Amino acid sequence: MPDMRTIRVSVNGKAYTRDVETRVSLADFLRHELRLTGTHVGCEHRACGACTVLVDGASTRACLMFAVQANAHSVETVEGLAEGETLNPLQEAFRDHHGLQCGFCTPGMLMTLTELLREQSNPSETEVREAISGNLCRCTGYQAIVRAALAAAQRLRNKV
Repeated sequence: MPDMRTIRVSVNGKAYTRDVETRVSLADFLRHELRLTGTHVGCEHRACGACTVLVDGASTRACLMFAVQANAHSVETVEGLAEGETLNPLQEAFRDHHGLQCGFCTPGMLMTLTELLREQSNPSETEVREAISGNLCRCTGYQAIVRAALAAAQRLRNKV
């Protein structure tokens, strides 16, 4: 019989209480239990960044965190960035600056950059590149992603 634990977790502002096996990753919990499939699983070794979510506001690799470790914490996924059909400024910038191609890395990139833009309202190109250095993209060459992040930072500063 599997070892089960009850967890209480807030995901994108909504409270959930679930019984989960202790061996289930946060990524699998989000994808299979909550049906939030935006969190992608690529390498399962913390190397690609596709599974990046924010736990209590900090970038976290959901493939290496157990769901039980999220108990009593707040998790943000890519599904929580938009407000209904309205994209947030970072998502808009990715669209406007062609910051994605295949889209596999995009959720992790968006979550990593969300953390950066919350901490740094006017990042340099170097700071953006450093922030996404743990997120692998095999399609874009990163330049459009960096442009999108800098444009989003500008949009966010102009909103204030």
